[in-house]
This record gives sequence, C-alpha cells and structure tokens, in this order.
Amino acid sequence: MARRSPTEAILDSTRDIDRWSLDRIVRTIHEEDRNAYDAVSAALADITAAAEVISTALGGGGRWFNVGAGTSGRIGALDAAEIPPTFGLPPQRVQAVIAGGDVALVRAVEGAEDHPERAAHELYERGLAGGDVVVAISASGTTPFTLGSLDAAHEVGARTVGITCNPDSPLAEAAEVPVVLRVGPEVLAGSTRMKGGLAQKMVLHLLSTSVMIRLGYVTGNLMANLRPASDKLRDRAVRILMTLGRLDRPMAAALLEACDGDVALASRRAQETLHRSKEAV
Repeated sequence: MARRSPTEAILDSTRDIDRWSLDRIVRTIHEEDRNAYDAVSAALADITAAAEVISTALGGGGRWFNVGAGTSGRIGALDAAEIPPTFGLPPQRVQAVIAGGDVALVRAVEGAEDHPERAAHELYERGLAGGDVVVAISASGTTPFTLGSLDAAHEVGARTVGITCNPDSPLAEAAEVPVVLRVGPEVLAGSTRMKGGLAQKMVLHLLSTSVMIRLGYVTGNLMANLRPASDKLRDRAVRILMTLGRLDRPMAAALLEACDGDVALASRRAQETLHRSKEAV
C-alpha cells in the first residue's frame, strides 16, 4: 500500500475545531502558521542551491517556468507575474504554467491536475529547451500535472527544482534540487492552501528576489530596474533616482522623463553624474 502523504494527515489538536470559539480558531491557525516559517528555515540550504540553479539558467539566457496545479499553481503564477514590474525582466523570461490554464487562476478547474501530458505539452509549446529551468510546485509531491513538467524537463535536459511538503514523494525524488518543507498536518486535514501554501510562497519569493539580486537587477536594496507603469511606481522610480544620484525631486523627475521612463538607464546616468561630481571635488 502506498504511504499516505503527510499533507493528508490529521492534526490531532484540531479534531474538534468545529466546536471552538472564533477567537480560539483564529489563534490556533496563526500558531500553526509558525510551522511554515520553521519549515522554510530548515530548508534554507536547499533553497540556496535552487537559487544557484535558477541563476545559472537565467544568467545563461534561459527561462524559468513555475509549474503547478491549484494553490501551488496560483502561487507560482503570482510570483512570476511580479518579476517584470519589480525587476524589469521581459515576461517571457519567467513564466507560469498552471493546470487548467488561465481560468484556473480565479476558479478551480476540477480534474485538470490529473493529466501529466498536458504540462509537458504546454512546456513543449513554449519551446522548453536545455538552457531553461522548471520549478515544479506540489504540496503532496504527487500531482500528475506537476510531475509531467519534470518529465518534459528531463526529456530536453532542462534543470529542475521541486518544492513540496512530502519528503517521500515522486517530486522530491525526481527533481534535481528538491526543496522539502516539513510543515506538518494542516489545521483542516488536506487543506494545503494553508501552511503548505504559505511555505511555498515564502520559498518562491526567496528564490525570485535572491536570483534577481544575484543577476544584478537590484542596486543596493533599490529596485533600480522596475517598470514605472503606474503613478505609484513612477513616484517610486523618482525616489530611487533621488537616492542613487542625490538629486532633488524635480531633477530626478526630469531625468526619468529624459530617459523615456527607463528606470535602469536613468539610474545608471544618476550614478554616473554623482561619480563625476565626487571626482570633481
């Protein structure tokens, strides 16, 4: 008999949670969420190894694919969507593949996760190649769709990272770098949108942020490559230029305008101007 995934185990301490006060329910869920943080802490060495693999792929011109179903797929899509506006990478460099397609981002598509060939087909359609990296995300580590993405990656020689809450899963075995998050049973048995999802989100923003820093898309701790596509982001871009070039607001705004809103170019010019002014002193 196959061993049951720890993501399906029952948490003894919450067996009668349906009879608790609302205050006790909220406090218990919050206390259990601490386990997500602890699980990520225990996996930091593997997360660093995964970041190295992704940095190598992206740095060599490859692409990064987050692949998952349900909550895992949505979390992967969320992090991928944030990279272009935050770091200035073109959207095709970091992509998300979710079982059921875009509609599954806002509504459950039942049964979509049961077909491994659909993940492989989606990746092949996007031209998956040996220089790319697939990050397969599945709390149970047994989702057929997600496992299919690893099969496709192995077929073309792409690098692979796995993020799972099940150490004895096919995903943990198949991924080049498995990141195993031992979060324990959920407050609601099997509801991995809770601790499992929280831990997965933590890992993904650790990976994306550290990789982008490693590849030079951050100056100091400033998002000097952001895309100012809204009033809020334009204001942030101006403040970044004020900091990097020691400019007043009108000068920073004028520089951003002169660079047609290209924050990376404006940042370089601001720093060059500051450097020349220091040399002249």
